[in-house]
Amino acid sequence: MAGRIQNTIRKFLDNGTAGGLLLMAAAALALIVANSPLSEAYFSLLHAYVGPMSVAHWINDALMVLFFLMVGLEIKREMVDGHLSSWPRRILPGVAAAAGMAVPALVYLFFTAGTGATHGWAIPSATDIAFALGVLSLLGPRVPTSLKVFLAALAIIDDLGAVIVIGLFYTADVSPMYLGLSALVVAALVGLNRAGVMRLSPYLALGAVLWFFVLQSGIHATIAGVLLALTIPLKRTPATPEARGSESPLHRLEHALIVPVSFIIIPIFGFANAGVSFAGLGAEAFLAPVTLGVAIGLSLGKLVGIFGAVAILVKLDWADLPAGASWMQMLGTTLLCGIGFTMSLFISLLAFTDPLLQDEAKIGILMGSLVAGIAGYVILRLAKREAPRRMAAAE
Repeated sequence: MAGRIQNTIRKFLDNGTAGGLLLMAAAALALIVANSPLSEAYFSLLHAYVGPMSVAHWINDALMVLFFLMVGLEIKREMVDGHLSSWPRRILPGVAAAAGMAVPALVYLFFTAGTGATHGWAIPSATDIAFALGVLSLLGPRVPTSLKVFLAALAIIDDLGAVIVIGLFYTADVSPMYLGLSALVVAALVGLNRAGVMRLSPYLALGAVLWFFVLQSGIHATIAGVLLALTIPLKRTPATPEARGSESPLHRLEHALIVPVSFIIIPIFGFANAGVSFAGLGAEAFLAPVTLGVAIGLSLGKLVGIFGAVAILVKLDWADLPAGASWMQMLGTTLLCGIGFTMSLFISLLAFTDPLLQDEAKIGILMGSLVAGIAGYVILRLAKREAPRRMAAAE
């Protein structure tokens, strides 16, 4: 019995999508606690100061750097030596990701025009890869592997877009001195890479310095994680994609981060930021422009943008559906892209300082993600598994 339990735990930890399921549980627990007799203790803990920052800031500005470091590693790996390593492979998920960011932003702006809350336009533009893949994992073999690859590739490009948006549009007043010091550290990291340094310790030490300088510069500290990731060495091994783990520093670091980020950092982030107290919130909070803009942007805007882009590309013969996938399965997968939990919550904290607007954004994220997740799951559950007439090669 003990052996079976150990094997079950090991399989759970080895399954990357399990992180999405744990994130769902953390978010649900946060909502329960925030609306229970423990709510005062919950919010007091988040606002309590530990050293120079509050607990919430340590989570969002320090712990989340490791999440963005892993995102950056994924982006580099896929762009250099993975499913996004050539332009033909990038066309379908790339165009779909761009449309899936633009249309939800337009939907949000439509609902919030003239309200003074338009700064949150990027909130519904994000896709939460852990959540979406977590839902897909519940469906098992009903979903073709090619669709999981498509969803992962789209979400990685989406993450890249979100990082760019955060850097360009959600940056406070910039300190030229600290920005210059950050640039010097990045130059040193690039120098290590060019010199062929393969040990991770020098990169991580300079990465910690980079985080401090970026934090002080006014640019959001999590950008330091992405900048560090782009300088970590990666050996291209296209012929042996499954046998490259121990060779490259990038793969070693990514492998080391998967468990702590997926099973500790992201659930902590979800628990710390998903808690919305409904006490004192009337029905108007659920019908507020920000709430509707985010919720409809995620649940409908993502669907229109991504599915519409895929349909146009396929009809024009510029791309094919992923191998073995039907249009109904693509529709369900597209709906899952409307689960924008982690990155959407993160952007909402950067977009608004007003607690009411933050709560409205969180309600919209929860509503939109819930609708998109349930609708996508139901459609994929009911979709027939026959292959469509038009199929791509596996990529």
